[in-house]
Amino acid sequence: MSLLSLIFALLLEQLQPLASRKGLYAWLKGYVDYFYRNFDGGNRKHGQIAWVVAVLLPFTGTVAIYWLLMAQHPVLAWAFCVLVLYLTMGFRQFSHHFTRIQKALQANDLEQARRLLSEWRKESCSALSTEEVVRLTLEDALLASHRKVFGVVVWFVIFMFLGLGPSGAILYRMSGFLYARWREMDWEEQGHFSRFATQAYQLVEWLPSRMTAASFAIAGNFEDAVYCWRSQARDWPDPVAGIILASGAGAMGVRLGMPVEHLDMVVDRPEIGTGDAADADFMQTAVGLVWRALIFWLLVLLLLTLASMTRWVGM
Repeated sequence: MSLLSLIFALLLEQLQPLASRKGLYAWLKGYVDYFYRNFDGGNRKHGQIAWVVAVLLPFTGTVAIYWLLMAQHPVLAWAFCVLVLYLTMGFRQFSHHFTRIQKALQANDLEQARRLLSEWRKESCSALSTEEVVRLTLEDALLASHRKVFGVVVWFVIFMFLGLGPSGAILYRMSGFLYARWREMDWEEQGHFSRFATQAYQLVEWLPSRMTAASFAIAGNFEDAVYCWRSQARDWPDPVAGIILASGAGAMGVRLGMPVEHLDMVVDRPEIGTGDAADADFMQTAVGLVWRALIFWLLVLLLLTLASMTRWVGM
């Protein structure tokens, strides 16, 4: 069921991208903001309680609906899994931005590429050079492919095998959303309320980030990917993002990171990856890397499904 759910969700999103995703995110923002406003009492434990309640409600609701539908008919449960994946994965959500920037660079329209990247990152990129635009676009694409596809798939499959339905996808996306939103809102309070959300996010990301990095290494230059992962990932400010970017950059043979100009000042960032300087040709390389990694995951899941079916038939 896991494999078919993933395939159908991916096909559905390619054929009919979710047009109302902004409305969904607006609802989620209001949902998590409610817990911040009503649970923040200046104590770290309040953040722990808020996180557990905020995640537990949709998580248990998803499990309950899955079990109820499974009791009625497996096809209904399968359709529910496809729906949850359709809502939680966002392949087209980032590939749309990436493709438009790629086309602008191929047409040597740097101003258009800057404008599109600014829309994607929600910050001004008007002072960036062509190489900087490519670097940031590649970085955002690698991270988005993990957060909106591979990370969702990992926890979806794990909880499906545990008999808890698509609740793993909910757990993963909720933990990421709470981490990002509460950290932003809690900035002036030194992060007391959001500290547990950060710890939970890093825990939830531990396995998916390493599985994504490993799949990039398998789908690209294995030796360089592993080398960059082991020697450079720790230098990145966000350790989770560092693993993804180091492995992806090494797998493609491109140098990412490095200082970029932002708001009339140079933002210092460590160099990550190895090989050539980033140019527009590497954008197609990134597309191939992500698709090969995704196909690899689907093949592994197919083998696991066949092995499970063989064991069931043998019994």
